[in-house]
Amino acid sequence: MNNTHSAPKGARSSWQVTRSVWYAMFMREAISRTMSDRMGWFWMIFEPVAFIAIMVGIRSFIRGDKLIANAEFIPWMVAGMMGFFLVREGMLRGMGAIDANSALFAYRQVQPVDPVLVRNFLEGMLRTFVFLLFIVGGLLLGMDMYPDNAIRVVAAWLSLWSLGIGLGLVTSVLATMIPEIGRIIRMLSLPLLIISGVMFPLNQLPHWLLEYLMLNPIPHALETLRLGFFENYKIIHGTSMTYFWLVTLSLNALGLIMHLRFVDRLKAK
Repeated sequence: MNNTHSAPKGARSSWQVTRSVWYAMFMREAISRTMSDRMGWFWMIFEPVAFIAIMVGIRSFIRGDKLIANAEFIPWMVAGMMGFFLVREGMLRGMGAIDANSALFAYRQVQPVDPVLVRNFLEGMLRTFVFLLFIVGGLLLGMDMYPDNAIRVVAAWLSLWSLGIGLGLVTSVLATMIPEIGRIIRMLSLPLLIISGVMFPLNQLPHWLLEYLMLNPIPHALETLRLGFFENYKIIHGTSMTYFWLVTLSLNALGLIMHLRFVDRLKAK
């Protein structure tokens, strides 16, 4: 007698269920992000434009373009700024993903990690679209925004996206369990922008200070992204994508482990 029990006809695999959950959450997040807030698109475009305008004004006083070898100042800064915003938004939006979707955890198919991953995916797509708008706009204005090595640009962009996911996974658990940590992380986002070499080249800093700043993985990918646009650009000494990926993979692994370990507490929040 055969005692084996076949799966019920029409039953879906775990991957099919997960994919359906992600698709539903993605559509929910996309509509909320792009349509419920009429100013959402405006701020995504206006924020980097405002930063560029301010820095161009400052450049007229300090001649910042003379500090960067073999690269135009505005395209150099646009690449760094958009790359940094990709990481920052992945980190910050990941923090609020669990609380914003807590009602969905009543369905056993939905886990706290799902909204974090979906939000990061959506944010990455939106930031990629905005970055492409800036590249096209820069080219129309006659700026040197055409990448010399498109493959390097894409690889560096995806690397920064991965770092944003890793940070989002970690901060989503920490900020949900300890809300004060979320406020501290938001306060640190501006200093992080400064020490990541977004607005000025870190090469001008003393070597002893640069050694500490390069422990931050973000400049490694930003410099690689810029090198993709300007093949003769002199990157910061010590830039290493190997180090970047060691940190990024470690953060992603740590974030997933934290979600597994504290899944019940996250659902109960």
